[in-house]
Amino acid sequence: MYGRENTFPGALVAKINELGAGAITAESLSLGAITMEQLYDYRVIVDRISQDVPFYRAVLKHAVMQGVTVINNPFWWTADDKFFNYALAHKIGVAIPKTALLPHKQHPPDISSQSLRNLMYPLNWEEIFEYIGFPAFLKPYSGGGWKHVYKVHSPEEFFAAYDQTGDLCMTLQASVEFTDYFRCYVIGKKNVHIMRYDPRQPHERRYVLDGPPIDPAMHDRLVGDCLKICNALGYDMNTVEFAVQDGIPYAIDFLNPAPDADYHSVGPENFAWIVNAMAELAIEEANKKVTKPKDYRWAKFL
Repeated sequence: MYGRENTFPGALVAKINELGAGAITAESLSLGAITMEQLYDYRVIVDRISQDVPFYRAVLKHAVMQGVTVINNPFWWTADDKFFNYALAHKIGVAIPKTALLPHKQHPPDISSQSLRNLMYPLNWEEIFEYIGFPAFLKPYSGGGWKHVYKVHSPEEFFAAYDQTGDLCMTLQASVEFTDYFRCYVIGKKNVHIMRYDPRQPHERRYVLDGPPIDPAMHDRLVGDCLKICNALGYDMNTVEFAVQDGIPYAIDFLNPAPDADYHSVGPENFAWIVNAMAELAIEEANKKVTKPKDYRWAKFL
């Protein structure tokens, strides 16, 4: 299940069909209206687009209830957000920049001040700024694609940016002045592929395809932190981004359950890795015994 991407979906289908050797086959999903009683002909569905299409997300949750394995789990993906990610990763021992969750600048639609009687006003901004420090990044508590992200160097710059965020819920996070930056594919419970990455470059040049070797100790720490994070969150397809300052890799983004896998941006080597890893995972999941919940509770689907 995919959207505007053109290179990864077809390559994944072809690789599954190659590795499955006729015993397991893959195809692009085709959907119409879905009834409550509908069953599915698929054992596994790889989801690359439901974050943008509510109809698809509802279909996938329904499919999970019928015993289909969906990568990634649509129940958890629906519930997750970046601030929870940061707090959980910090709790399990991964380095995270200091981060604070902020109220909306503007009320969400159909909300008035009477609806927010539990919300302190005005906020103690001095206390928040003292905790985070400057420079800092103001960014949505959930989202992606570097949208609505502002780097601020002072309270004045912060408020100028905050005034532009409307009814988005935002976080303020201490800036990591990085000397190295890595984006890591994490597939399944054990497969990690580390890529040098430079978010300061235009999108099409962010993946560093000719960088120097990664120090073995840094490599091992990145792999360990990736597995800690993704196993705790339950994602089987994700990317984790690390900004390295003073030798410490800070995890700064790891809510990417439909990560960039375009041949033209990630390059041939990285593309081949993600296609192979995802094909092997999909086949592994397809070979597992179907297990339907014994009782129908949300937690069971998670």
